[in-house]
Order: sequence, then C-alpha cells, then structure tokens
Amino acid sequence: MGLGRGKISMALLLLTSFCVEIITAIDTITSTQFLKDPEAIVSNGSIYTLGFFSPVNSTDRYVGIWFNEVPVVTAIWVANRNKPLNDSSGILAVSKDGNLVVLNGQQEILWSSNVSNFVSNSSAQLSDTGNLVLRDNNNEEIIWESFQHPSDTFFSNMKLSANKRTGEKILITSWKGATDPSIGSFSAGLNRLDIPEIFIWKDNYPYFRSGPWNRLVFIGVPYMNSAAVDGLNLVDDGEGTIDLTFSYANQSFLSSFVLTSQGQLEQTRWEHGMEDRIVLWSVPKFDCEFYGRCGLFGSCNAQASPICSCLRGFEPNNPEEWNRGNWTSGCIRMKSLQCERVKSGSEAAGQNDVFLKLGNMKVPDLAQWSRLTEIECKDRCLTNCSCIAYAYNSGIGCMSWIGDLIDVQEFSTGGSDLYIRMAYSEIDGNHRRKVIVMVSAVIGTIASAMICALLTWRFTSKHRARKEGGEKLHSDTNEKHPSFLDRDMTGDSRDHVKLQELPLFSLESLTAATDGFDLSNKLGQGGFGPVYKGKLSDGKEIAVKRLSRASGQGLKEFMNEVEVISKLQHRNLVRLLGCCVEGEEKLLVYEYMPNKSLDAFLYDPLRKQLLDWKKRFNIIEGICRGLLYLHRDSRLRIIHRDLKASNVLLDPELKPKISDFGAARIFGGDEDQANTIRVVGTYGYISPEYAMEGRFSEKSDVYSFGVLLLEIVSGRRNTSFYGNEQALSLLGFAWKLWNEGNISALVDPAISDPSSQVEIFRCIHVGLLCVQEFPEDRPTASTVVSMLNSEISYLATPKQPPFAERKHHFNEERPHQNEEKCSINYVTVTVVDGR
Repeated sequence: MGLGRGKISMALLLLTSFCVEIITAIDTITSTQFLKDPEAIVSNGSIYTLGFFSPVNSTDRYVGIWFNEVPVVTAIWVANRNKPLNDSSGILAVSKDGNLVVLNGQQEILWSSNVSNFVSNSSAQLSDTGNLVLRDNNNEEIIWESFQHPSDTFFSNMKLSANKRTGEKILITSWKGATDPSIGSFSAGLNRLDIPEIFIWKDNYPYFRSGPWNRLVFIGVPYMNSAAVDGLNLVDDGEGTIDLTFSYANQSFLSSFVLTSQGQLEQTRWEHGMEDRIVLWSVPKFDCEFYGRCGLFGSCNAQASPICSCLRGFEPNNPEEWNRGNWTSGCIRMKSLQCERVKSGSEAAGQNDVFLKLGNMKVPDLAQWSRLTEIECKDRCLTNCSCIAYAYNSGIGCMSWIGDLIDVQEFSTGGSDLYIRMAYSEIDGNHRRKVIVMVSAVIGTIASAMICALLTWRFTSKHRARKEGGEKLHSDTNEKHPSFLDRDMTGDSRDHVKLQELPLFSLESLTAATDGFDLSNKLGQGGFGPVYKGKLSDGKEIAVKRLSRASGQGLKEFMNEVEVISKLQHRNLVRLLGCCVEGEEKLLVYEYMPNKSLDAFLYDPLRKQLLDWKKRFNIIEGICRGLLYLHRDSRLRIIHRDLKASNVLLDPELKPKISDFGAARIFGGDEDQANTIRVVGTYGYISPEYAMEGRFSEKSDVYSFGVLLLEIVSGRRNTSFYGNEQALSLLGFAWKLWNEGNISALVDPAISDPSSQVEIFRCIHVGLLCVQEFPEDRPTASTVVSMLNSEISYLATPKQPPFAERKHHFNEERPHQNEEKCSINYVTVTVVDGR
C-alpha cells in the first residue's frame, strides 16, 4: 500500500512539473518547443495570439498575430505574407542557426527572421504588447522583433520610425487584397523629418500627405482632431531618429491603424463582444486629399466646383487639359516677380513684391524648417528672392518654400495661414484694376494735350533754325578711335564694360608666368585652345586659358564666360581672377587647382583609389550645391550646359569646383526654358530634349548631373560602353541592373563597402531619377540636394532613361571622329558641337 502511494505521488509530481513547463512556455517557442498547424500560443496576459490562420474565403495558411479577445481572427501581423502554406502541414520553429522559421511539410523554409549571425541558443516569445521577440538566451539580447517588420497594422506600443541620417524607415504595407496578405501597392509611415508628416505611398509615389505635426495633430487633416488621434505621439531621440508611437488611453477596447489594400489608412477599434471593428476615421477620404490633385501651384477645395483652381497670380499651364478636368499639368505664374527681374538685371527697382495671405490652407509639401519667430520668418522670406512662400505655426515654427508648391488644399476651417509671394500688380484684384483704368484715363487726357503742345513747339523751333542757319548735316566733332578693347571685342561697348569689371593682366606678365606658354606647363587642350599652369611674380599659381587664334568660334564663348563667372561667388564654383585682351590674344586667368579635374582621378586605375566613398559623396553633394547656386541662389540664373567630369576641378582637399562657363546661358526671371539652333556641350551628357530639339532648361543640367553621378559611383565613363555590353551606355547598363535587382554590380569595387551600401544605392537611385527621358520627370537641383541628404528619404521609382535599350544614333556618320577615348582636359574647356 505504501509503495502504491509512493508511485502515485511520483506520478503527480511528474504531472505537476509537466503542467508548470507548459504554463511557463505557453507564450514561447524554442528549438524543442515548436508550433504545428493548427496550434497557437497566447501572450502571458492573454491579449494576443500567435498561430496559423486562413483569411476569409481562402484556404491558404499563414502564421500571424491577432487580438485574442476578438471572436473573428483578424491578423495584425503576418509572417509568410508572400509564401502561403497550401495545406495544414506548416510548422513555426526555431532553427539550428537561431532563426525563427516557417516550414512546410517538406521542411522547406517559406519564411525566416533572417538574422545573419549564428545563435546557438535562442527562443521567441509573444509579449503582451503584441511584439514577437527573438532573443539570444546566452546574453538575453533581442536579435529580431516583429515590431521592426510590421505588416499592414500599426497598433499600441509599436513605433513607426524614420532615421534622417541613414534613410532607414519602419513602414506598414498594405495587403494585396482583402483575402491576400501578400505585400500590396501601398505603404505608410513618416516622412520629412524636420517637419514630420505621415505619408501614404502607392508604388513608391506619394499618394497622401497628412501635413506637418504641430505636437498635437497633423494639421493637413482638419477632422483629425485630438480626440480621434488620442495616444499618437512623436518622439525625437536627438540622434536622427523620429518615432511615431501609439498608446490608446481607453483600455476598455482595442484600437489600431490599418492600411487597407485600397490605400486608405483607417483608425479602427474593437469593443468587447463585437465581431467586426469600427472605423473611426480614414484618409484619404475626399478627392482633394490625394497627393498633388491639382498639380504645381494649384489649390484644391472639396466644396468648390470644379475642385481645382490656380493660386492667386497663377494660370493653368495647359488650359485645354484644365478645362477638361485634367489638372495634373498644374499652373504657372502670370507675371514675373520684381525681385527676379531686378536680380537678372533686366529691370530697375520698382514696386516690391508682396505676400498674399491665404487662410485655412494645407501647407505645400517640401517645406524648409527653421526655429525663427513669426516676424523673423516673414523677414527672411521677404529678403530672399528665392523664397516664394512661408507659413508659421506656433507648434511647428517657421516653414518656407523655395521651389514649386505642390499638394495645396483649402479648408473651410483649420489648416494654417499661407503667405505667397507675388507681383505687386496682382494684389487687390478688380478694385485695383478699376482705379488704374480711371487714373489712366485722366492721365491719358492730360498727356495727350502735353504731347500735342510739345510737338507744336518742336516743329516751330526746327522751322526757325532752318531759316537762321540751315540744317547742320555733319558733326565737326573729332571721331573717336577705337581702343584695343573696342577693336578686339567687335566694337560692342557692352563687352568693354564686361572686361572693366575684372582685373586686367598684361600679356607680358602672363607670358612670363607660363614660361612663354611652354609645353611643359600645358595642363590640357580644349575646344577653343590650350590651358597652361603659370606662376605670377608674387608666387601665386594660376591657370591660364588661351583662346586659340585659329578658332573662328569661341569669341562669343570667351565673352560669355567673362560675363557669367565674374558675377559668381560660391565655394563649389571655380574663381575667375582676371583676363587679358591684347591684339589677337584673348586669355582668362583662373585660380589653379593642383589636383586638376575629377576625370583625372576617377578614370585612373591608381588615383581612383584615393577617392573613397566619403570623398566621392562629398564631391557629388558639392557639385549639386554648385548647380543649385547657379539655378536658384546666385544673382543671375544660369544654365551651365556642359557639366561633365573634366569640367569639375578638385582643390587640395578634393572639394569640387564647377568650371568652364563658355557654354553657359543666363536666364531671365520669367524664363524656364529656351531654344537654340546651336547645340553646345558634350555628347553623353546632353539631355535628349537639348540634343534633338535644342530645348534646354535647369532640367538639362540635372540630366548631366545624373550622368556624372552614375560615373562617380561606378568609376566608369558614360562613353566606355560603346561597342560593348549590347552597345548600352552607362545609363542603359544602370537601368538593366536596376530592373534585375542587381544594382550592386554597378558600384566601383574601389568603394564597395557594406557600411556605405545604403547611401551608395540611394545615390544611384537619385542618379536614375535625374536622367529620366522627360524633363518634367526629373527633380530640380534643390530637390536633389534634399534627396542626397535624406531630407526627402522616400524616393519615387525612376522611369527608363533615353537610349537605354537601343544603339545610339546621334552623329553616327562620324563615329570615330566623335568618340571620346580619353580626356586631358583638366581645367576649362567647352565643346561647341555635340560629340
């Protein structure tokens, strides 16, 4: 009897031990404890469940997490989204290498946590926050968690993050369909980290934008009041990361944000006993909320008919399309701004531009943020001609815009005050025009009477003069003999003025500085003549560009370079020190760059090793900032038209300086593009619209920059592909690799470093955006700067560049003559015909 009681006691002890093990392991998966369909585990507080499920009207099986208290399984996280199980043989386990994996009946891995480091002892636990955590049990370190890889749902205790420095983001992505959890077309998360906003993207293009966060709500959605978004909060860690967190105050019901397969972000909640969730609000809700609905400089008003109108001072860019209800082409300014006319020198100062206040507005995208007060914000924008609009919000600070205005909306209530710069004549509308008409009529009457009187007086005076002494036919003043300046510069007094603005060097001093233009001092040979290194009597080193006497072309370019570069001052532009014009000699004197030009490094097998990725990125950014200065920030608005590696000089610290402005074109304040019958530049860098139609604009320079960026990343010339690799250019090769998902093959092995991979790939992405075939698809220089610095961290999908999949036909009649085998062009050279 005693022995029997002992056996029973032992059995009870073993059973108790077994039950304890199950209880302690009910929320955990280990290498020996795994889930087999249809098993599930529940978090310690019975809030969340992890297990196998099938969506409604589907037999496919997935591993997911759902709210334990909700009667109908509605997954808020899915593991094997793109690889469903087609039967109930699935297993969720911890593999030998420490990863969490989903296996089918054939032991094939359909999904893995994909941790690269081998872990000998790990386990996965479902916490009461809904986070599935994979932990290294040797050191209790978390090596993977589901919160870092969300599906379509953002729920309590999660974080949607964005890192300004690395460009990395945690986004939610939609299901492909209501019953298909595979990754769909839509994603949502944070963007614009200086002024955080929620974005929804469709196929990587902006689809919806919430407007900036003012510490309480996102001001671009008026009905998103504080009650509706109770629990949302933004946290800046001070090291470049912004987190959007969500913790609902009322714990009596479960709430979450879901990105649907149709692209709507819905706030939903379940209450106890309910089988379906309630949608509290969703975006985009109205037609006006779709990103950029009315195009550039257009404003959308859901209460108006039609919903789109141009901002005050603007008119439809394409009236026919606009009248048909196609507003994508947006609007253009009707009258150029006074500050642009003054800046370009086309008009003296007149009535200053003014700012028009627009109330209850959704502020445009791509704002620049600063910590200025409201008065300082206004003053800074007023004194900066590039600033076309500003807004101030006490919870945000100063916002200003220097480029196109996109995604503007007018509300009946809410929003923010937006101030837009416009010409003085555009203010006060009809009332002002009536006053002008009345005043003009009075002034016209008086002026007519005065003109009649003046003409009568002049006729009488001339008649009297003829009677007294006869008409004087010839002047007896001495004829002025033209100076060498007038004679050599075709007698144009404007050229004289241009040269007087620069220090003049004597031919004798430059001859001495270059040892009589000795061949040993020759730096390169350009389209208009050679460039020499020289040293002045005070020891200062210079580079002298000598216009060839035999060059019938180049006189215009010489004067153009004098006019353009003498007015430019920027750290990424080469500095013109002076010039010399004597007899038939025409010379330009530049600061000397000891490292010569970028191509001397980039395409040299040994010297390219000196350009690590950090130096190359600094060169890329410096070139783009130089372009931005030319296009937007200088006193003149300049299109370079010949940007290439040999026209980028490197200073002693390998900082870039754009050179050779012989082909540059100055734009007036109201010019966006121009046409020419004489295409200048270098084949391979010329944009298609310029090469084929003679049309050039800022976007032509952006195209050239994109080619140059891809050359810098790849270490290869754009022309190095001729006759090779299916006769593709560098652009075609990059496009081919992009579509194959093998973009890493484009990267120069000299800079191939895993720690820089994200930034390198981002630069390639930006380069492909810059070389898209149509100018309207390419970003502006200011946008490129923002993209390079991850201020615009989510990039659009590039479209195919020109000539990507076909042989080049440009100048095929002279292939050998025009092929650029190598470059010794180290300083300033302009090629005046496509090559």
